[in-house]
Amino acid sequence: MTPHDPIDDAATARAVIDEQGTLLEWNAGARLLLGWPAADVVGRPAAELLADGSMPVPDGPRWDGTVPLRHQDGHRVRVWLLAHRRPERAERSAHWLVVTPLESGGPRPSEDPLASAALVQSPCAVAVYDERLRLRRINHAMSDILGLSEDRIRGLRVSEIGGKAQSEELEEHMAGVLATGRARDVQTYLHVGGERRPHAWLARMAPVTDPDGRVRGVCLAAHDFTENYLSRQRLQLVNEASVRIGTTLDVIRTAQELADVCVPALADFVSVDLLDPDGESAGVPTPVTVPVALRRAAHRSVTPGSPEAVVETGRLALYPDGSPQAVSLTAGRAVVASVPSGDLDAWLDRDRVRGEWVREYGIHSTMSVPIRARGVTLGVAVLTRFRRPDPFTSDDVLLAEEITARAAVCVDNARRYSRERETALALQRSLLPRELPRTAAVDAASRYLPAARSGVGGDWFDVIPLSGMRVALCVGDVVGHGIQASATMGRLRTAVRTLADIDLAPDELLTHLDDLVVRLSEEAGGDGSPGEVGATCLYAVYDPVSRRCTLARAGHPPPVLVPPDGPPRHVELPAGPPLGLGGLPFESAELDLSEGSVLAFFTDGLLEHRDRDVDAGHSLLLEALAGPSGPLEETCDRVLHALLPSGGVFDDVALLLARTRGLAASQVATWDIPADPALVAPIRKQVVEQLAAWDLSDTSFTAELVVSELVTNAIRYGSQPIRLRLIHDASTLICEVSDSSHTAPHLRRAKTWDEGGRGLLLVAQLTQRWGSRHTPQGKTIWAELGLLDEL
Repeated sequence: MTPHDPIDDAATARAVIDEQGTLLEWNAGARLLLGWPAADVVGRPAAELLADGSMPVPDGPRWDGTVPLRHQDGHRVRVWLLAHRRPERAERSAHWLVVTPLESGGPRPSEDPLASAALVQSPCAVAVYDERLRLRRINHAMSDILGLSEDRIRGLRVSEIGGKAQSEELEEHMAGVLATGRARDVQTYLHVGGERRPHAWLARMAPVTDPDGRVRGVCLAAHDFTENYLSRQRLQLVNEASVRIGTTLDVIRTAQELADVCVPALADFVSVDLLDPDGESAGVPTPVTVPVALRRAAHRSVTPGSPEAVVETGRLALYPDGSPQAVSLTAGRAVVASVPSGDLDAWLDRDRVRGEWVREYGIHSTMSVPIRARGVTLGVAVLTRFRRPDPFTSDDVLLAEEITARAAVCVDNARRYSRERETALALQRSLLPRELPRTAAVDAASRYLPAARSGVGGDWFDVIPLSGMRVALCVGDVVGHGIQASATMGRLRTAVRTLADIDLAPDELLTHLDDLVVRLSEEAGGDGSPGEVGATCLYAVYDPVSRRCTLARAGHPPPVLVPPDGPPRHVELPAGPPLGLGGLPFESAELDLSEGSVLAFFTDGLLEHRDRDVDAGHSLLLEALAGPSGPLEETCDRVLHALLPSGGVFDDVALLLARTRGLAASQVATWDIPADPALVAPIRKQVVEQLAAWDLSDTSFTAELVVSELVTNAIRYGSQPIRLRLIHDASTLICEVSDSSHTAPHLRRAKTWDEGGRGLLLVAQLTQRWGSRHTPQGKTIWAELGLLDEL
């Protein structure tokens, strides 16, 4: 016979009453007791069965007492009742289970094997149940635990005595012992008797047999191992905290993880408030003074939505003297307080909102724990209880301090990382161009995105105006992340601009840059071994007059070319070794570009992603660049949207787009100069006529002087052939004189009685910029005049 066999249903009178007092169930035993059939009482108020009409009001989850009931024939029946409140579940609403035994459980002679088992076979709290799993005997220890006498509950089942889900599980295990004749050990955690705090129990069940070996019942011995159980739970919570707290280097996320770990394992509501870092003094121990200003970083409650929170996350609040936050921070230790008590009454009386909040939710105990790491106070965690009836114990304090100490180190690490990241970002952005220069050669747009998690890297880009209306385009990537990578990037970018200013060819520039990276590696090393400084770079020079672009790369991804009348394609370039290997050559390649062509330069962070391979990234890039031809700013946004994940990039990303322009032939004039000083005057006249044709006569005087000095120097010190070229756009006039000599001119200060030596000084005074560059055929001396200044 199973514990739920309907044949045994008449041994106990059982009724189920909902929260409104309506009878929901009425078994056969209840009909035997009072005579009412189920059809007459189910669905009606239970109070109608009371002889005096007054319904007892239980003040806890269990109630027992003797009440007068009304029999169907009208007479009064005094009955002892045991009532259990059963909480709401998915398949049923909350209700009360009311039971009373109808059988005494049988005889109790001393020779009865079931009676002797309670005295002989059990060393602790013992209960003996018969073949129907109805109680026959309990000893005094078990009676004390249950808070009920044997006479009252004899004949009830475990599920009827306990009235909880765990009681039903015990009853099922007892049925298994009856069926198999094998002992079982079951662990459970529940309230028993009048205890407000649940206990952990080891229920040892063994079959009770008669002299013939037949199973006549079950002996249940209960052992309280609550302290051992709680110790294991605390150790498990500490281990769980070490795994769940500090999964990221984000301060707010770490604070939320601390609150999540503590609820509901340690508290019903947890708030984490942090001190705002004080700039330069961050990381330096400073005393906490009241009132203390704390910013709510996170909170968590057993109630969805955390309605108990008075302060919203992200909000700054002042905590005066007497508040748990201020008391624990000034004391430097965990503080436990109960409500109502003298500990918090003064503070709650001043803060009416909190006082009402405490009363509304029934908060009875708080524990505030300072968050400290490396000698620095970072904030405070406040744990409160209102659903759990037991106050915080000394073991709870030790547990909270251990978990908070682990979280404090993670919060401090996150803050240190944030400070370093902000510093690196500031350094990175200060070393990158604030805005791209306007040039006659290209229209340009750029984007830079720092890595979301791995730290700021060393990606950079640049647009450098060169002489002769040319422009240099550069993009590079330093190996590594952090401030060191940003500083190295700044040194390389400065070196590139310096080398570009002397008009080195792309392959020569990369050779000099490679030497610099080798020296930086040697400086970064120690103990005689070189450091690990490395970088990649792509450098290109575009001439709007010839519309030719010369490129070279050092281990960097090649650019993508988008012609004005064709699909995007990767530019075929010699790969070149990464910078820092030393001693290996670099090669240049030349491209003829149509006006309106777009060159896309980028770092590998744009293509690489953990969810796709590099080839897929290349395909997405070509597809994004093949979109409608519009403003380059829109194209940059389209490329980033197509290739980058929404949650942030895993490596730095630098993107530079340049749309080429071309200078019309009408904006360029060229003359071949014979090596005859007497012909300088006719050349000056031709220059004046050309300026008049360009409607630039206002610059004729200055241009004549500059052309005269540059041509005269070329005839006197240079070699044939000599060529003069004038180039202009809306804002600049450029004078260039080229010859086949590789000797560069030098600006010097002439002495008082020197007849020469003042020509270049005069040119420097009359022009915005001047300089020289080497060419495969020799050199070119150039000077720029600002047209807007002349107007």
